[in-house]
Amino acid sequence: MILEFLEMANDRGGGEEDRVKAGYGNDFVVSRCDDVVSVLYQDDDILLINKPSGLLSLSGKNPLNLDSVHYRLVHGQEGVTEAFPGAILPHRLDLGTSGVMVVGLHAEAGRDLNKQFQERVVKKAYVAVLDGWLSDDEGQIIASVAKDKVLFPRVKICELTGKEAITEYRVLRRLDEPKRSLVKFTPITGRTHQLRIHSWWMGHPIIGCDLYKNAVSQVMAERLLLHACDLYFRHPGDGRRFHGHSPCVFEE
Repeated sequence: MILEFLEMANDRGGGEEDRVKAGYGNDFVVSRCDDVVSVLYQDDDILLINKPSGLLSLSGKNPLNLDSVHYRLVHGQEGVTEAFPGAILPHRLDLGTSGVMVVGLHAEAGRDLNKQFQERVVKKAYVAVLDGWLSDDEGQIIASVAKDKVLFPRVKICELTGKEAITEYRVLRRLDEPKRSLVKFTPITGRTHQLRIHSWWMGHPIIGCDLYKNAVSQVMAERLLLHACDLYFRHPGDGRRFHGHSPCVFEE
């Protein structure tokens, strides 16, 4: 099934990670995250890490939002990980999203990884739990995404001003009581909030999402049920194809 563009009005909402990123209201403070950043793989050039839900990728402008993936990597986590003072993040995950991230350990590796993300060499896959049962087992969502200046920090579906956004999906399992769908997403493009707005647009928002929701989906979980499970890229050291994987705790 291919879902094509249909412009829809957005209800009001707000996202913590976007407020922090934009310095939107410097009195806004992210809740403390007690979960650790775990190292999945390490060599002289890169780290593969697992980011917990509820932790910023990069520190915010407010000093109270200093805690982040990058801060913990650079300064170390006592009793958990050593310090990596040259750590470079070539990409980020939203505050509520958990999962695998690649980290450059020196400037050359960081530049190489940055270039791969810019040139869309990197392939990503996510697992999410959506409200309700999807009618098709797999499909493609094609709906352009634009900034929503009225409802910032949200984005909207808009063919006139939006950028092309394509998401492939496959239903892994349909769950009962209440009805939910465990879905694997493969984003072909990488627009802001693409998976969240595409899920909401097709009538099945990601459970726990505070931005794109229906009457019940946000309160069905304490966190955003979106996890970056797979990352495919070229190793900056020798150019070989590399696969990073982070098991999803809510896929079981």
